[in-house]
Amino acid sequence: MHALRALDAFARLGTVWEAAEELGITRSALSHRLAMLEVTVGFEVAVRSGKGIALTARGRRYALDVQKSLALLHDAHDEDSKPIDGNLCISSTPGFASMWLCNHIASFQAEHPDLNLHIVANRELDQANDRSVDVFIVFGEGGWPKQHVQHLYDVEFLPMCSPALLNVHGGLKEPEDLLRFPLLHLNTWDDWRQWLSIAGVPWPQRGAGIRFSDLMMVQTAAIGGQGIMMGDGITCAGALAAGHLVAPFPIKVKSPAGYYLVRNQKRPSPAVSAFTRWLHTLFKRVGTELKVGPL
Repeated sequence: MHALRALDAFARLGTVWEAAEELGITRSALSHRLAMLEVTVGFEVAVRSGKGIALTARGRRYALDVQKSLALLHDAHDEDSKPIDGNLCISSTPGFASMWLCNHIASFQAEHPDLNLHIVANRELDQANDRSVDVFIVFGEGGWPKQHVQHLYDVEFLPMCSPALLNVHGGLKEPEDLLRFPLLHLNTWDDWRQWLSIAGVPWPQRGAGIRFSDLMMVQTAAIGGQGIMMGDGITCAGALAAGHLVAPFPIKVKSPAGYYLVRNQKRPSPAVSAFTRWLHTLFKRVGTELKVGPL
């Protein structure tokens, strides 16, 4: 456990001296714990980089799993404590909040009826610096130094549309058939460019379609038959399950960004711990139930 906590602190803070300071140990003791961990797991978690050390790629992946496990252990220790009350402010990206969180949050409220919840949407998808917020659900590439970061899930995009579009304008039998319809996306065309390239479809010379500033608007337009959106199986899970959206092709592209849970406190409050536990449990269940593939 000491070695795992050392890895967690180093992964979050980025330097040996800051991690050692947080744990109340010397730098050499922290380095020794990382070395002990490498012996236990059988691979290098850190290597020398210039005058300091840095996590290896495998070490970074392992650290994300360790962070989740430590959070679950902490929450399990507090499981039988007194009921949680007070206030909890959750900041989320607008699309995730409206398309996923708002469809599940009542189950968390039912578990903690004495907790006052406040959910706010942040237009900046990767911002986590509002001191009035207890915990952030953000979309980015993991760059939140000095904050406690837990990975939620990686995003894989694929085209989705209303079932009404499947049999109009000749149908959707091949990937290039998508270009018969407006392409819908959030802010940029990067994911569409990548997906079409993988599918062997040239980027259209004409106008590509419609960009929106909010993912909920993208989904609403797709459900309304206004074009083809680029969506993922978590945020669009409700629309897929209800049959409002379908995925005509199985090809997926992995986004360089993903969803993360970020907080500023060194030690989470009971409310934040409970929310973290609930979120990870729900994601695990949704991940095993959800299948997104060809029709």
